[in-house]
Formats: sequence, C-alpha cells, structure tokens
Amino acid sequence: MRRKTSARLGLSAFLLAAACAGTALVPAAAADPGATTSDSDKALASDGLLRAMERDLGLSPAAARERLTDEKQAVKVERTARKAAGAAFGGSWFDAGSGRLTVALTGRGAAADVRETGADVRFVEHSAAKLDAAKVRVDKLAKKVKAPEGVASWRVDAKANRVVVDVVEGHRADNDVTSFLERVRGTAPVRVDTVPEGPSTFAAGTVGGDPYYTGNVRCSIGFSVQGGFVTAGHCGQAGAGVRGWDNSNIGSFQGSSFPDNDYAWVSVGNGWWTVPVVLGWGTIPDRLVKGSAEMPVGTSICRSGSTTKWHCGNLLAKNETVNYSGGAVVHQLTKTSVCAEGGDSGGSFISGDQAQGVTSGGWGNCSSGGETWFQPVNEILQRYNLRLHTA
Repeated sequence: MRRKTSARLGLSAFLLAAACAGTALVPAAAADPGATTSDSDKALASDGLLRAMERDLGLSPAAARERLTDEKQAVKVERTARKAAGAAFGGSWFDAGSGRLTVALTGRGAAADVRETGADVRFVEHSAAKLDAAKVRVDKLAKKVKAPEGVASWRVDAKANRVVVDVVEGHRADNDVTSFLERVRGTAPVRVDTVPEGPSTFAAGTVGGDPYYTGNVRCSIGFSVQGGFVTAGHCGQAGAGVRGWDNSNIGSFQGSSFPDNDYAWVSVGNGWWTVPVVLGWGTIPDRLVKGSAEMPVGTSICRSGSTTKWHCGNLLAKNETVNYSGGAVVHQLTKTSVCAEGGDSGGSFISGDQAQGVTSGGWGNCSSGGETWFQPVNEILQRYNLRLHTA
C-alpha cells in the first residue's frame, strides 16, 4: 500500500499488515508472489516462524512443526465435526498436548459420528447455542446497568461449559462488581476468573517507526482489501484522513465502529495500492495472505504490529465481550496470549497464510507478557461488503 514513487521500493515497502503479527508498517523482505504450493507449505514452518514459536511458546523446532501440522488438520476436522454434532454441539477446542480437536456434546447420539471425523468427544450439560444465548443476555444486562470497570470481560468458554466472567485482581469485593456478578448469575451459568490488569486499546500518540497516522494517533494496518485496508475502529472515525509512514496522504476512513465493535476500513489512493502481504519484520519471511479460514480455540496464532513487530501465542477464546478502561464495551472479540503495545492497534493476526483479525486491545506488554483481543476479519468483510485481497 505504499506509493510507487516512495524512496522505499518493492513489496517490502508496502503499508500493510496481516494476522500472525500485530501491526505492520515497516519494510521487510516480501514473500515471493510466484511461490509454489510446496514453497508455501515450507514457508508456514520457516526458520523465522519456528524461532518465534520457540521464543513465545517454548516449543522446539520439531515440536513447532508438529503443532502446525496438527492445527492445520484441526481446522478441517472442526468443520465436519460441527456438522456431525448438530444441535448437540457444545463447542470445540484444540488440545496442544494431544494434537487433537475436542468437541463437546450434550448427548451421546452423535458421539460415534463425531469421533469418525477424527475429533475427541467430551459430554457437557449446556449446548453452544444455549451458552451463546446466555452470553447475549449478559451483554444486554451490561448495557442496561453498565458493567463496572473492575469487570474486564466475559465470554462463552466451551471447555468450562460456562459463561466465564473475568474480574480485575483486587476488585472482586467491590460493591459494584459483586452486584453485577449477582445479576449475571441470574441470567447464565457462570464461572468467575481473575485477571491481573484491566484491558485497554493499543493506539498511541505520534512516534517514530513505520505506521499509519490519523490526527495525532498512530495505529497499524491490518489486511489489504480491494480498494483499501481494514484496521481497528478506535483508530479513527469515518471521514478522518489517513497518512502513511512518509506522512503522505493514503486515503480516509470510509467506515468505522467503536465501541460495541472495533473495526474500520480505509480507502487507498494517491499513488498507494494494496497487496496481500503481512510483514514479518525480519523475524520471518513476509506472509502472503491466501484466505481467512477461522482457527479453533487452542491453536497457535501470530501478530504483526508497527510497535512490537512479530509475536506469537495461543488463541484462548472467541466471542468475548471486553470492558475497556473508560467504559468502552466491545463485543465478539477473540482473545489470545499474544502480547502487544501502544501503536499495535489495528494490526494483523494471522495463522499460516489465513487472515484472522485486527488488533483491538489488551493488557500487559511484550516485556512482561499479557493478553490481547482482536476483531475477527470475516465480520469486518461482511459488515462493509469488502473482499479480502488474497494471493
């Protein structure tokens, strides 16, 4: 998405970012658009990616390769297993220890069919549909009474077979928190967990680096779409102008939603263009984006961002409602153990060559660790009727 007349030439100079790495706006060696399928498969387990998984997940190169293979298979199994489970489906998750997908079922009738897909089975009390409906009731309650700041987020946890509410450490006994939890328990089967910090978004004031800017805010590009790129909604309102790393005009926000959602899309013009690449920042080869197949809970995922570059972690939960500092509540986010910092907002979450979402916010940093949420990319594409730019 960088201008052809820019001092930095080649795909590595393009302004764009993608999945396995928070936000990307700095030059790096671009992936080869002419790579063959076998080349692409090798790139998914490149030396750089294996090193990143060793650093962030504690995996040896051999263990990382094995996990990537298992995760690729789990995506296929999840599709067929969900269909086989029917109304008894209670959710699913990937188990890194066994390398297999587990599917929760509310009855034994579909168990044999689900096992035939290659999934393990666990029997639970509540179906995924029932838990999703319970979470919707919690969302409505939080709008009605306003969730207190001591409540960080809530989500459906298939493994726990509950709606899990995260409370910030030290706030469990707060009157407003206890009152909110009492009302939640009246609407859903609940488990309460504790997190060390409350979440916040990852936008930042203008600093050096290779970002995009709107006003005095720096954020990161997510993924190229036909006509522009997608990013986080809290980075700018519809109509706001956007400048590139060289301070030249890129385009403007054509649509933006925050809070409730955290997504936006920016038009590209003025000599800039789009390419289906996520920057690897020298840690791994730049990634070609080939689709947006959604990964299961429990699988590994990476992020590219203009502040902290390339980091990896695990996909922890989906459809989580997050209560950001300042009272901004955002729905349907996906939680990961990948770290991020200010300026990474809007950047890419990617698994292999599949786009997953754009960075929204989190807690912690890349020195001490933390958790991060992203807005799933497929929701953004559907909302604005956009087409992902793929290789």
